[in-house]
Amino acid sequence: MSPAPQDLVKILHKALEAAQQEKRASSAYLAAAEDRDRLELVRHKVRQIADLGRRVEALEQERESLVQAANLQQQELQELQQHVQLLMDKNQAKQQVICKLSEKVTQDFMQPPGRDFLSQQEKIEHLKDDMEAYKTQNRFLNSEIHQVTKIWRKVAEKEKTLLMKCAYLQARNCQVESKYLAGLRRLQEAMGPGAGECSELLRQLVQEALQWEAGEAAADSVQLSPISEYDEYGFLTVPDYDMADLKLLAKIQALEVHSRNLLDQEAGERPLRERWTALEELSPSAELKQLLRAGVPPEQRPRVWRWLVRHRVQRLYSPDRYQELLARGLTCEHPAARQIELDLHRTFPNNKHFTCPTSTFPDKLRRVLLAFSWQNPTIGYCQGLNRLAAISLLVLDEEESAFWCLVAIVETILPADYYSKTLTASQVDQRVLLDLLEEKLPRLMAHLGQHRVDLSVVTFNWFLVVFADSLISSILLRVWDAFLYEGTKVVFRYALAIFKYNEEAILRLQDSLEIYQYMRFFTKTIGDTRKLTSIAFSDMNPFSMKQLRQLRAVHRERLEAELRELERFKAEYLETRVCQGPAVPEGCASEDEGEA
Repeated sequence: MSPAPQDLVKILHKALEAAQQEKRASSAYLAAAEDRDRLELVRHKVRQIADLGRRVEALEQERESLVQAANLQQQELQELQQHVQLLMDKNQAKQQVICKLSEKVTQDFMQPPGRDFLSQQEKIEHLKDDMEAYKTQNRFLNSEIHQVTKIWRKVAEKEKTLLMKCAYLQARNCQVESKYLAGLRRLQEAMGPGAGECSELLRQLVQEALQWEAGEAAADSVQLSPISEYDEYGFLTVPDYDMADLKLLAKIQALEVHSRNLLDQEAGERPLRERWTALEELSPSAELKQLLRAGVPPEQRPRVWRWLVRHRVQRLYSPDRYQELLARGLTCEHPAARQIELDLHRTFPNNKHFTCPTSTFPDKLRRVLLAFSWQNPTIGYCQGLNRLAAISLLVLDEEESAFWCLVAIVETILPADYYSKTLTASQVDQRVLLDLLEEKLPRLMAHLGQHRVDLSVVTFNWFLVVFADSLISSILLRVWDAFLYEGTKVVFRYALAIFKYNEEAILRLQDSLEIYQYMRFFTKTIGDTRKLTSIAFSDMNPFSMKQLRQLRAVHRERLEAELRELERFKAEYLETRVCQGPAVPEGCASEDEGEA
């Protein structure tokens, strides 16, 4: 296609302008007096050529982009044309349908009504009659349903009242039975062994009372919840002590706990359960702190503990970490494996999950402890970790969750050297506890000091296993609810509360041996959870973490100085022994050789 005359004129003008510019440049080049000026003109021309080249490249890129845009627009145009064609086809089809329907309607109107139309009218009349009949019947049924609903509500309220009454009566029965057992015990102590037939009769009555019976209520066919031999986590509700007196005290305490639980079930537990159910998303808050102190319902506890553990170990957590540690244990035996195996059979001998031969809990516990020994090679394994892991397993029922719970306790909640060889942090906390007892319970400490009672004999294990061996499970798990969220401060609060709870009973004891015997089992006699919790979080205030840190720092410095002094004495003693030579007579074996 030849260009138009106007375009040709424009092209000739541009060519003429270019020729004139070239002529001017050549004239300037020839008119230049020196080679320097001519060189500068050449350089200027080179720069112009370079600029023109860049402009050409830019224009070429722009042309390519415009071509691509034109292609895209062409594609879009084709798609739009296809879409328009489809719409036109649809529109045409609809027009045809409309025309056919219009023709049919016209024909229907033109034709007189036939039998089909009359039959349709008759059916409509019959349907109207049926509808009226159904409306009348519905009103009658609604009135009957209303009456039945009222009767059902009355029956439900009556059933609820009867169940509450039965629970109250069972609680009263437990209280009467516990008082009866306590009376028998007092009579037995008062009469002594020399009372003859009366003593023998009392002994028979005590033996009969100690026999376990699960009673059922027969009135109104309502089955009450008897005192089970085991609680929901598998712990014996009445421990099997060797001494008859301790058995009697244990059963009295179990009856009192069961009675108090029945009485508190409606008053305190239901509102607490409703608050926990309403709290779907867990997040750190003052409300969550108060709820955890009040205790987590058993059905909510696994979910809440998993969140608390994840909140603690979020920086350490790795999804495949537990399986990696188990795989490492398969390729190489850990040095602590033998000690772990020995402690498996010593873990909670009063819990059916760890004593039943067919239970899977010991195998789960073994794997959790071995994985932790690889996770934390500084500690490896220390006695006491088996009970922490066992409590985690009983609540969470998953190996991996129990493993991370153990990691959270040892590596994020408790101080770093709590389970070291010297148990430095554990010893520091025992000294801190004595200071707090002096501050909070001076009368009790004066009494214990008078009889030279060493509390660490009892309290050291409290801190090492977070009361796992000491408190009944219903109280123990409430302690752990708050402990997993607030940390070691909770352990101090409950340790102080236990002594406050039993303060008057300890003050009545006037012999150090009696005090030690009482403190062997006095934590198991605590049954009033609300009272103990109130003492821990109300009566022990103020109790700041700042004060706890300061006391720990002071006692750690003193303890480390004492340990350095002991090491110095040990070094001097060994140096003296080396200078004097061996002092063991021939034929005598050392302690290690004897054990081997």
